Amino acid sequence: MSTFLPKEVQAGLDAARRQAGRKRNRLAVEVDGQRHPVLRAWDDGFAVDLALVPQLRGLVDLYDGAVHLRRCLIVAAAEEGGEMHYDYKRMTEISTEQPVDFERPKDAPVALLAHDTPE
Repeated sequence: MSTFLPKEVQAGLDAARRQAGRKRNRLAVEVDGQRHPVLRAWDDGFAVDLALVPQLRGLVDLYDGAVHLRRCLIVAAAEEGGEMHYDYKRMTEISTEQPVDFERPKDAPVALLAHDTPE
């Protein structure tokens, strides 16, 4: 049995795989105010479509839909099958809480309840 595929068939399969990845994945990378779809992501990097996304470098933001996930410093790693792979040099998770410059006690009240006194 031969595992050889003609170039046209392989190109069609690759295009279909990239199209399916774009539809199901909500991840996007934003650089200079422009968002580009992410095809795949893993622990130390991600891949984008080489035909759609310009060469990226430096500081980028990673989003899941409208949710800002992390700010990353990236470097181009490899080009493979119409995809460009990028590795994280540094990755900072985005926090939804405001930073404080003091220690919060664990038993601190979460709200202040007014004490009603009868007149």
